[in-house]
Amino acid sequence: MKQKSNAIPPQRGRSTRLAIVVVAIAILCGICAAASNERVTRVRGGPDSVVWAVQLSDLHFSVHHPNRALDFAKHVGPALSVINPALVLITGDLTDGKSKDLLTMKQNEEEWVEYRNILDTVIERSGLHKSLFFDLRGNHDSFGVPVVGGSSDFFSKYSINGQLGRNGSVNSVTLETWERKHLFVGFDSTMSPGLRGPTNLFGHPTDQLLEDLDLELSQWDSQSEKPVTKISFGHFPLSFSAPSSSGRTLEDVFLKHSISAYLCGHLHTKFGMNLKRHHQLSNHFSSLQKLIQFNIHQSSFESTVNCSLGAPPIQDFWEWEMGDWRKSRAFRILAIDRGHVSYVDVDFKPGTKHAIILPTFPLDSRFMLTSSCRHNYECQSVAPSSYETIRALVFSVSPVVSVVARVYDSQSGNLDLVVETHMIKHADENSRGDLYVAPWNYKAFEDASPDRFWLQIEANDVAGRSTLTELRPFSISGHNLKLSWSWKEFLVMGCQWASLYYPLFWSALSLMFIFLLLPKALLVFPKIYTNKNFIANKGLVNGVLWFLQELCRIHTLWFGWIGYLFYLILFPWFIGQVFTEGKNMVYMTYMGWVVETSNGKGKQEYVGSPDIMVVVLPHLVFVVLPAIFVTGALMAERAIYREHTLAFLGKKKDDLDMEYRRYVLNGNQRSMVSNVHLSKRWIRKLLCVMCLAICWKHFMNCRTLLKAYEMNPVLHFLGYGLSIPFLLAHAISKTRSAE
Repeated sequence: MKQKSNAIPPQRGRSTRLAIVVVAIAILCGICAAASNERVTRVRGGPDSVVWAVQLSDLHFSVHHPNRALDFAKHVGPALSVINPALVLITGDLTDGKSKDLLTMKQNEEEWVEYRNILDTVIERSGLHKSLFFDLRGNHDSFGVPVVGGSSDFFSKYSINGQLGRNGSVNSVTLETWERKHLFVGFDSTMSPGLRGPTNLFGHPTDQLLEDLDLELSQWDSQSEKPVTKISFGHFPLSFSAPSSSGRTLEDVFLKHSISAYLCGHLHTKFGMNLKRHHQLSNHFSSLQKLIQFNIHQSSFESTVNCSLGAPPIQDFWEWEMGDWRKSRAFRILAIDRGHVSYVDVDFKPGTKHAIILPTFPLDSRFMLTSSCRHNYECQSVAPSSYETIRALVFSVSPVVSVVARVYDSQSGNLDLVVETHMIKHADENSRGDLYVAPWNYKAFEDASPDRFWLQIEANDVAGRSTLTELRPFSISGHNLKLSWSWKEFLVMGCQWASLYYPLFWSALSLMFIFLLLPKALLVFPKIYTNKNFIANKGLVNGVLWFLQELCRIHTLWFGWIGYLFYLILFPWFIGQVFTEGKNMVYMTYMGWVVETSNGKGKQEYVGSPDIMVVVLPHLVFVVLPAIFVTGALMAERAIYREHTLAFLGKKKDDLDMEYRRYVLNGNQRSMVSNVHLSKRWIRKLLCVMCLAICWKHFMNCRTLLKAYEMNPVLHFLGYGLSIPFLLAHAISKTRSAE
């Protein structure tokens, strides 16, 4: 009798294995889809064409300034309940982390507890879900934090992101409507390890962070049938963000994805109200233009729009720094209307706002138009329906009875009213907010001038209160109105300080070495620069060389300055405590603080470059360089005094009896030289006052460092702290007499 075989036929076995693989793939795809869907928020209710979010930044909650937190709870909660945003973004510096005298900068848990409690109150009053809030770490939130997750890392414990388990450096959320997707990607580029201030000022994106950011921004590139608007948000402006170790920058990633806008904080409104910057990719930009941008709009050499199918995509984006809550009580509402991104900044210093109006179309030609706007219009790549109405969001605590849009023409030199139309509320059963629209003939406003036409919207409520927007220029055809920064705005927004630090450092040092070495070298040549040469051949160069050549004659002083410059290059400047916890002191050079690597294997690395430029460059420019010139001026004044004294005595220097000359020059026969004492050497006295001013500046810098890094002035920065006063005192001593 034959036994039945239990073996599976080959074909059936292959089919079974194939089925298992298919099921496994399906499960993995399901898991990936679930993970992706967790970051997608489907925006319910109308208007479907527009979504809006709120941005706050630089709260700086402080135990020494309780009004910051109290005002936040008072104004922000009720405002959010009226605005009903889809997201609330808090872009860093949640707490202050400073002592009352502003000199010691490290984490204070009491401030973090206050932050958590105030945010809980605001969320409750707003009626919004906690998951709609995203907060980021700023440099103040990383003061003295050696490692993320450590005992002094209160952000991970008390922030909303920390409480909700958003522990990655990059977090994203997608707001999806029936028409399009709106991708928001936030990232933490704070220094790791986090040093105490003031040498914790820049963002430090790593290659890994840039790779993760690139991945998040590209998540819908091949998956979405709907158009995607991309917004990124962080704490640091790009001018205060260092390149990664490979030289890659945040700007490279943003340009690659042509995001619409990058939202940031950090700078505060004390530097100006126009802290905005347009970035554009172009092969025509020189190396200098990549380091320094002189105006808000980066110059473009493209005068025409290329609408051909093979044309390269336009790569540009806006960087919008917002004001601070700390002093300015700034509050921003950002809207995306059919891909058009706009915003309005609100000032809560005067008090609660009864109404806020945000025009969403047409866009402000100063700060909101990108090159793609002009391309879309001229190439007709956007549906005409997006241009056919004037649109505005109106948020009001009281019912609105009327909204009026007015368009003015400035061609005559005055603002002439050309359109005045009532706007109609967009009807929707489940409205998230009030969108008002007014049809218009947009083609009538096509013009090459970006500031010919101006828009203003007025809303009136049942209480009889009227709210007006500021007049804003617009350009239907997408032409930008070029604006210039003030000098303060240019310094903080237009300069890539991370890339400029080492060129500035070595330029300053080279200049000082030239000032000291060139006059010394000229002493071997027949031509010697004296005050007589300067009087005969006046000029800045002759005067400087005369000053410095007199300095070279005092060998101890000259070698002292040369030695001090080499000290600044070759040796540690000082030693200090850079972390909140632990007692290990580390030292700082011009390349950064030398700390052990995070893997704990005893290796050391430089941390805090270019942040240390806030210590290094002011010391070189405002202390060392002036001190060298003042010591040279003291030597030159002594030379003049000696020649006038010898001339008064009526003898040449070589003919004077040595002992008698010393007796005279030391001031024992003052009646003989009173006429040539130059009003009791008032120039020297003025120079001595300048020496005191330099010493005072240096002393204040040293005091700041002592408090910031808990230093001992004798043990921890003797060379840095005493060299300048010693050299200046030596120069004053050497010029007491004409010897």
